[in-house]
Amino acid sequence: MMFRQRGDRVEVLLAHPGGPFWARKDKGAWTIPKGEIDADEDPFQAACREFEEETGFRPEGDPIPLGSIRQAGGKVVHAWAMEGDLDPDKVRSNMVHMEWPRGSGRSISFPEIDRCAWFDISTAKEKINPAQVDFIDRLEVVLRRRG
Repeated sequence: MMFRQRGDRVEVLLAHPGGPFWARKDKGAWTIPKGEIDADEDPFQAACREFEEETGFRPEGDPIPLGSIRQAGGKVVHAWAMEGDLDPDKVRSNMVHMEWPRGSGRSISFPEIDRCAWFDISTAKEKINPAQVDFIDRLEVVLRRRG
């Protein structure tokens, strides 16, 4: 999860999933850039790879471990925060190919992430997948301790 500081305000970068299922969803639909860990892949390296695949930017800096959460569907997500800055208008995501609608035999392609945006902490907590709010809370604790 990329974050930046703007004066006394912290902002986090969230990604909106692409594709027809997510097209009209907003509150609770946004996510941290994330994905599957390949066999024998280091989880942190997988997080960096997925971030780059979904945004076109390679995160750099000192990672802050944020632990893991289990989403409603059972998926376990591991996260790290890194301070950084990027222009959301320059985000370029990898493409996904799938049958849509399911059972139709028709294949469509779309970006895995259709857009990214910076949000202040309170807005991010409204936009993000509810299970991932814990990552934002954990980041706040770490930043408060840093002073």
